[in-house]
Amino acid sequence: MSAPGMLDGLRVVELASAHAAYAGKLLADMGADVVVVEPPGGHTSRGYGPFVDDAPGPERSLFWWHYNTSKRGVVLDLDTEEGRAQFTGLARSADVVLEGELPGRLADLGVDHDRLRAEQPELIWVSVTAFGRESSRAHEPFTDLTILAGGGPVWSCGYDDHTIPPVRGGGNQSFHIAGVFAVMAALTAVLHRDVAGTGQVVEVSMHAAANVTTESATFDWLVAQLTVLRQTGRHALSVMTQETQVRCADGRYVTTGFPPRHVKDFISLRDWIDAEGLREQCDEIVLLDLAVERGGVSLADLREDPLATEIYGAGRTGLVFLAEHLTADQFFHGAQSRGLATGAVWSPEEALLNEHFVARGFPVAVEHDDLGRAVTYPGAPFRAPSAPYRVSRRAPHVGEHQAEVMGDT
Repeated sequence: MSAPGMLDGLRVVELASAHAAYAGKLLADMGADVVVVEPPGGHTSRGYGPFVDDAPGPERSLFWWHYNTSKRGVVLDLDTEEGRAQFTGLARSADVVLEGELPGRLADLGVDHDRLRAEQPELIWVSVTAFGRESSRAHEPFTDLTILAGGGPVWSCGYDDHTIPPVRGGGNQSFHIAGVFAVMAALTAVLHRDVAGTGQVVEVSMHAAANVTTESATFDWLVAQLTVLRQTGRHALSVMTQETQVRCADGRYVTTGFPPRHVKDFISLRDWIDAEGLREQCDEIVLLDLAVERGGVSLADLREDPLATEIYGAGRTGLVFLAEHLTADQFFHGAQSRGLATGAVWSPEEALLNEHFVARGFPVAVEHDDLGRAVTYPGAPFRAPSAPYRVSRRAPHVGEHQAEVMGDT
C-alpha cells in the first residue's frame, strides 16, 4: 500500500460533477493529484443521500464520499472574474482538465478549452457530456436512468417474462461507463502528449459509451435487423436460451455460467456428480458420458449435429441438477475448484465479506478523522500488481485544501 501509484506526478484539475466524478476518482486512486473544484457552498452532490448514520450534511453524503476519494478540494466561483482567473491559473499547473459542464457554459465564461489550450497546447482537456458538446441533443436534460434507457442497456436487462418492464441497472452505471471511457481516453492522450508534445481535446458522450456496452444488441439490430430479447440473468439475444439462474437447496441463487464444451470440463462435471453420489438420479449422465467419449463438443457442431446440441444442453442441465441438490456455497466453491465458470448471487453486504473479495483486498478501511473512526469502502475495481491502486484519503471537505493548492499555483 506504500508503493507509488501508477499516475504519481500527473496533475488533474476536475470541475465537480456527478457524472464525471468517477473518472476523477479512478485517476486519483491510481495516484494522480486530482484537485476537485467546487462552487461556493460545495457541489450539489454533497446533498445526495444516503448519509452516514442517517444524518444529512454536506460532509456526510456517501455519494460524495465514494466518488471523491483520494482527491484534494478547493472552492472557486467561476461566475466571478476572480474565480475565473484562479481557475485559469490552476489549469496552467495541470496535465489534464476533467469537466462535465453543460455544453457552452465554460465558453460563455471564457475559460473553455479553446482559450486555455491556446496558451498551453500541451494541456489535455477531457469533457464528459450526455450526448457530446456539438450534438443536436447537447442541451437535453439527462439522468443516469435516461442515459441507460436511451443508450440501450436497459432494453437488454430484465426477465424472461416480457410482460414485466425492463430493469434498470443500479449504482449509476452510465456514470461509471462514461468514467471508464474518460480515463482510457485521457491516459491515451497522455501517452500521445509524451511522444508528440501536444495535448488533445477528448470528448466522451455518455449516450454513445452506454450504447457500445450493449454487446450484440446494437450490432444485431443494425446489421441483421434483429431485436434482442431480455433474459433472466444471461445475455440478451434474438432467441431465447436455457435458463442459467438456479435456486439451490438452501434457497439461495447461483448462476450456472458457461456450460461445458471442452472434454476436461465434461469430465469435471461428470466426476463431480459421481462424487456427490448423484449419478443414479441424474437423467443427463448418459449424455455426459458420451460427451467425454466424443472429446467434448464445439460450437460449430451445434449448427449441424443434433446430438452435439443435446450434449451441449446436457452440460447446462447437469449444472442445474447439481445446484438444486447443493447449497449455493457448496455449488459455487465446488464449481470454481473444478475450473467451471459459475457464480453465486450475493447481496452487496455479503460481497464485501466474501473471502475471495477480502483476499484480493477489495474492502478497504479508510480513516475518517472527522468521525474518529475508519469506514469500509469498496476498493480497486481491478487488480494490477504493477500499477498500484489505493484509496489514499477520504473525500475532501468543502474547500479543505484551498490554501495548500492555491498557494502552489
